[in-house]
Amino acid sequence: MYSAVRTHDYDYPESEMDERESLYFDTISLAESEAAAAAAAHRKSISQSRNTIYHSAVDLAGDEGRSSMRLGGSGSAAEHSALAWQPGYRQSTALEHLNGGGGSGNGDQTDAAIAAQITALQNGRNHLPTGIGVTGDGGQGGGDDEVSRRLLRTSSNISNKDKKLPITYSQWKSRTYRRFDDGKRSVDFVLAYNGEDQSEEHRRKCEIFEANLQREGLQLEHNKVQRVHFIKIHAPADVLYRYAEILKIKVPLKPIPGQDQIFAESAHQFKSCFSRMCRSLFSSVQLNTALFPEREPRIHLEFSRNYLELYDTEHPNFLDASTRYSIINFILQRQHFIEGEETADNLGIEKLVQDGVYTCAYTLHDKDDRDRLLKEWANISKWKNLQPLDQIKDYFGAKVALYFAWLGFYTQMLIPISVFGVLCFLYGFITWSSDPISRDICNDNGTIMCPQCDRSCDFWRLNETCTSSKFNYLIDNNMTVVFALSMAIWAVVYLEFWKRYSAGLVHRWGLTGFTHHVEHPRPQYLAKISHSRRLAGKAYEQDQTGKRNVLDPDVPFWSIKFLPNFTSYSIMILFICISVIAIAGIIIYRMAQRASHSILGSENSMTFKVMILPMTAGIIDLIVISLLDMVYSNLAVKLTNYEYCRTQTEYDESLTIKNYVFQFVNYYSSLFYIAFLKGKFVGYPAKYNRVLGFRQEECNPGGCLMELCMQLVIIMAGKQAINAIVEMLIPYLMRTFKELSYRHGWYKSHQDQRLVPYNQFTEDYNLLPAENNSLYVEYLEMVVQFGFITLFSLAFPLAPLLALLNNVIEVRLDAIKMLRFLRRPVGMRARDIGVWHNIMTVVTRIAVASSAMIIAFSTNLIPKIVYAASMNDPELNNYLNFTLAVFNTKDFQVQPLLGGSQHVNETVCRYTEFRNSPTDPHPYKRPMIYWKILTGRLAFIVIYQTFITMLQGILRWAVPDVSGRLLKRITRENFLLREHIIDYEKQHAMKMAQTELGNQKTSESEPRQPQNETVILKRDEATSFV
Repeated sequence: MYSAVRTHDYDYPESEMDERESLYFDTISLAESEAAAAAAAHRKSISQSRNTIYHSAVDLAGDEGRSSMRLGGSGSAAEHSALAWQPGYRQSTALEHLNGGGGSGNGDQTDAAIAAQITALQNGRNHLPTGIGVTGDGGQGGGDDEVSRRLLRTSSNISNKDKKLPITYSQWKSRTYRRFDDGKRSVDFVLAYNGEDQSEEHRRKCEIFEANLQREGLQLEHNKVQRVHFIKIHAPADVLYRYAEILKIKVPLKPIPGQDQIFAESAHQFKSCFSRMCRSLFSSVQLNTALFPEREPRIHLEFSRNYLELYDTEHPNFLDASTRYSIINFILQRQHFIEGEETADNLGIEKLVQDGVYTCAYTLHDKDDRDRLLKEWANISKWKNLQPLDQIKDYFGAKVALYFAWLGFYTQMLIPISVFGVLCFLYGFITWSSDPISRDICNDNGTIMCPQCDRSCDFWRLNETCTSSKFNYLIDNNMTVVFALSMAIWAVVYLEFWKRYSAGLVHRWGLTGFTHHVEHPRPQYLAKISHSRRLAGKAYEQDQTGKRNVLDPDVPFWSIKFLPNFTSYSIMILFICISVIAIAGIIIYRMAQRASHSILGSENSMTFKVMILPMTAGIIDLIVISLLDMVYSNLAVKLTNYEYCRTQTEYDESLTIKNYVFQFVNYYSSLFYIAFLKGKFVGYPAKYNRVLGFRQEECNPGGCLMELCMQLVIIMAGKQAINAIVEMLIPYLMRTFKELSYRHGWYKSHQDQRLVPYNQFTEDYNLLPAENNSLYVEYLEMVVQFGFITLFSLAFPLAPLLALLNNVIEVRLDAIKMLRFLRRPVGMRARDIGVWHNIMTVVTRIAVASSAMIIAFSTNLIPKIVYAASMNDPELNNYLNFTLAVFNTKDFQVQPLLGGSQHVNETVCRYTEFRNSPTDPHPYKRPMIYWKILTGRLAFIVIYQTFITMLQGILRWAVPDVSGRLLKRITRENFLLREHIIDYEKQHAMKMAQTELGNQKTSESEPRQPQNETVILKRDEATSFV
């Protein structure tokens, strides 16, 4: 009956066991003693060799039937048990046994055929259905007869009513894949722990914690098949109803008379000719309505068990999966695990996981929903399609859904400004030849420029910068101001329209009016209060029974909160200083490179000056930024844990602010240096301003905007590439390495053996955990990108296009990461994207000042205007000579070592500054034209910033946060809802009155009952309605 075959003899993938094996184990599970031991050895062998464990949820017979049959002698069982442990062997399949031997010619039958064969045997028929039979090979049919006899004997011991057809693995898996063993109750949450080396203390904590969960009404079921034990948790309806009322969760109502008119009028405003034309034009990007049907709108009401009959329990938004998981997580966070010492220190599942009592606690992915989302949403080939936001909200919760809604909206809003940026860039190409500065530089043959360092540098010709001056014109032309103005308007329009769009989403999901004040305190916050000497007495209160109840006392700011907050933000300022020092070190590196011979090439070559040096400095800057980012991100979490953050929202906002302020300085400081400081305070050849003995860096004759562009591209594109590697490639490599390690036996410890995934909770166990602030990294990446394109994009008009291309892929990559690599996060409610919107608003206002200063000091706009007005030269024919001052070489502070240079006899050189000539009565002093240009620059900053700020204010006023249509709809819905509840209460009161009247008539016609029984009867009738 038992046989073993080498795995290389058959095309048998070890990573996925044949579903027909389940029938084999269902059959051999009827045996006892040695055969049962052999079966157990089979299961253990398969478990340790990566194959799936098969334990059928439905046995072929009861316990009495199992003791009456034997499968074979002890010798054969022991021999097979020893054979099963040999490497390279596996058990032959059930179908091979049923058809007369392992791997014989007729071994390719289906599960349906086997089921039909067994049904015929159980019904007492002597012949098998057509096409199903044993092989004719001599001696090979005994196995089939043995199976048949045992099946017949088993079925004869039970009644027809209790007869159960043996199920295959595929049938059993579909019933228990993410359900309890009864195949009915769903698994809503899972706790996992190491069952092999659990200490007595941990075991006791688990028992107390699980007992408290059961007292709350949760249903638990243990799974102890493998080394990691699981506790499956199911929340019955009464528990969900009770906590939905406590948490003030809004759920959809059944259709209310009059709501169709409100919905129809709201929908009619969308059905204009323009909207219909746009829908038909962009039909290719619409969702597949067969997979993601459009949902009927509903009016939402906070859940109350008194109005249970009013709710639409069939609606997808009624206590959906994410809501159920959040309720269970709320219960898990507030259960004690030490008896008699119920303090905040022994509270919640997070503390248990932190102490190692449980290895993890997580919710389960849904295979069908996840496969549908992976196919239609988390798919790079669907990059142009809209997102199924309603289904994302049901699957991940409102907080995650709002992130993807915001990211999709932000990406769509990048389209118009990206197109305009491309047009501005093309304008520079088209008018390339008309730029007087680059034309004069390229045509000049006689202008000798002063050396760019003290001793090692030689004089150089101005026309060596011909190419760089032409590229500089691409970003410094007449469209620069227009593009900066457009970016300022775009940023405000984007933020205002996002608020309108998100308000509609939030109302559709029933979250209008939700605030963080509804949230309950964090268990960690209550634990900190209990540790405080001043607050320990206020944190608990004993009731009449002597039970200690945890309270939420008021925490004064100056006496308790101030010191942790001050310490946290002081360390943040310290790291900001470290970041500034690092940037200063890179600047000094650039100065030192100019002052010495570079190993990267000739210092006198323009390739080195314009390309190599800025690129190497930018790469070093990117590495330093990334390292500081990694260090501070981990430190910020510990600093925030030190503070008194009452709710999860307050915690997330505090962590976000500290991180973003640091990231703002870390990522943007080098760009601000190039835009506002580089080349502005250099001095002149007779008196250079020095830092640590090094001359400050100078801009090229065309300005520093070209270098700002290069630095922006390197940091922006490099950061996006690093984030993509960290988010996608590293988790993929970790998972691949883990699988290879298990497959090739690189893990020697028994505790490191692979957990065999044979259902949903074992599959999800091997995924990466989803943290509460898991979206922080995604938000930070996009908001930093928003800062790049608003603060500095006028230096590179194609920056919005780069952001657009990145975000189109980023949406899908984030979706793939959350569905494939991460465990399913606990759904959380939210009405907006939180503090991130305020951060982007502040960045938008800073961007106005930044753009004004870049245009004023880093472009040639103001000097050109002043020159044209002062010199009466609108064609700018002599503008280049106007910007170059004259210097007498004998006045050098440090004479250059020219050696065999051809410029040994040069007596005059030029440098980029507005200063008097050596022959002037006041040599090298500032002329009047310099002060006129400076006045013009300052006036431009004031006028530009005032105009843009006023324009942004008008746009914010003209675009309200919530549309008038939605406000009107909310008002009408609230009125309709109040009237509906009033009518329901009237009907309920009439029913109660009729019931009471009927009871009075009954009491008059029957003997009078005792008064206490009548009171009990009335109370039961009143509560039975609820």
